[in-house]
Amino acid sequence: MKILVTGGRGQLGSDVTALLGHEYDVCSYSSKALDISNEEMVATVLSRQQPEVVINCAAYTAVDNCETQQEQAWSVNAHGPANLARAVEAIGGRLIHISTDYVFAGDKPISESYFEDDPVGPLSEYGRSKLAGEEAIAAISSDYLILRTAWLYGSQGNNFLKTMLRLAMADPARVLKVVNDQHGSLTWTATLARQIQTVLSSELQGIVHATAEGSSTWYEGACYFLDTMGVPYSLTPCTTAEYPTPAHRPANSILENSRLKQAGLSVFQSWQEDIAAYVQLFKKDLLAEVSEG
Repeated sequence: MKILVTGGRGQLGSDVTALLGHEYDVCSYSSKALDISNEEMVATVLSRQQPEVVINCAAYTAVDNCETQQEQAWSVNAHGPANLARAVEAIGGRLIHISTDYVFAGDKPISESYFEDDPVGPLSEYGRSKLAGEEAIAAISSDYLILRTAWLYGSQGNNFLKTMLRLAMADPARVLKVVNDQHGSLTWTATLARQIQTVLSSELQGIVHATAEGSSTWYEGACYFLDTMGVPYSLTPCTTAEYPTPAHRPANSILENSRLKQAGLSVFQSWQEDIAAYVQLFKKDLLAEVSEG
């Protein structure tokens, strides 16, 4: 099977490329090498490569910047998936697209998770642009799978856990406020990559949720990670109102992987188990990355 990965240098794309490269013929493109917002470039590359599957890991994920850089956000997150869908349809391939929890309003009680068929209602420009990408794919593609995930972290690039580690190590005594009223599932890109590997040979279609099991707040997740790293820190919980951001974020970002479970395809374990495994594998690298600035 020939697979083309977009956003192949990113946090998720790099893990997908590395994992699938052991088993399949994978051609991976960075967002610079293949700009999915460029319809002509997308059509040319896919026509030349003729992949059986395209995995779209490319996205504009600077959530707060999306509020002011709307043209760029929509170009990548909405028009990009549409371009890919048209090009994949033209060569008779399958499109696997990564989406987000931000398509939901997050107003469900914290005791309830979001299912794939729950009504959407994004609060931010990022969420609206990602939802438009989902809708474009559904309208164009005859063979597609959309994986909604959330709160990603990995060994490559920047993420919330790395930021917390950098701030804690810079000054362990400095009291840092971390939001404690937004709930979600910290999801390791390595596990999501394995989930993508698992669904490749399945007949699953449409929208599926794909996050780690269980949930935490940002504050709880940060504390667990820093404890596991064995790093001293001084965090204090705060409310969203105390830490305002340009983009409105869902209070409840907990996704239920119901369709993966129904199909017997879910590979996810608890978010705590994944963080423990992540730290075991990358602790030295993470500490070195922070030390090198």
